[in-house]
Amino acid sequence: MEGNTIEITKSSGEKVEFSLDKLTTSLKRTGADRNTIEHIIKKVQEELYQGITTREIYNRAFALLKKKKSYLASKYKLKKAIYELGPTGFPFERFVSAILKYSGYDTKVNSVLKGKCVTHEIDVTAHKNEETTIIECKFHGEQGLKCNVKIPLYINSRYQDVKAEWNSNPQNGTKLTKGWVVTNTRFTNDALDYGNCCGLYLLSWDYPKKDALKDRIDRLGLYPITVSTLLTKREKQFLLSRDVVLCRELIGDVFYLDHLGVSEERKERILNEIVQLCNS
Repeated sequence: MEGNTIEITKSSGEKVEFSLDKLTTSLKRTGADRNTIEHIIKKVQEELYQGITTREIYNRAFALLKKKKSYLASKYKLKKAIYELGPTGFPFERFVSAILKYSGYDTKVNSVLKGKCVTHEIDVTAHKNEETTIIECKFHGEQGLKCNVKIPLYINSRYQDVKAEWNSNPQNGTKLTKGWVVTNTRFTNDALDYGNCCGLYLLSWDYPKKDALKDRIDRLGLYPITVSTLLTKREKQFLLSRDVVLCRELIGDVFYLDHLGVSEERKERILNEIVQLCNS
């Protein structure tokens, strides 16, 4: 394919030029060694054709990684695994809460807070160093969807209403100082401009740079249970229904695998994959 430009089709339908750098970076993030990465890139390049979808490229790279080591494939499928937390969005809220908890926050999911004008149901309330943050989570179950400017506009109005009431009540013991919007997809440019202008903290799959959702997950080793390549869809849904959202939580709650009737041999393989993933 050298000398030729290959156009690929994104999940949104947009056509873009295939980027070898992006594929290489995504493979490096898994911790795969250089030989493995070079082997996968060579194989993927051999199978490229005009209009190939990003999903097809992903599936090929994923299959090759899984052959090498399942935990590498788990890390590679992180983005897809976040989508699998749906469809209600509640597991995503618990997932965001867990990430904040491991960053030193005391968190609570689904609080009803009084505003100056009306009451609001807040996805995640987080406390740290005598300061309080309220977080709204915008979960999309489909790739290609973005959070437009209406989202931070709406969230900012709720934040300001809660803040006016919270900070006027000394019994709360903390100051409400920050409002966050977290999404598993991306923000439009207008949404980023407005959020940054009004002082909201915006966190998406790839924003802010080097401290985005994907960076925090990798840095803290807080992978959702849905990244597992060895658990079935039914088993994942069972675990999510029992509030086991993180791989780390399953290590401490192995008895759930017994409830599912998982054999000792398979249980060992599942736990081995998860331990390698969390410690990688």
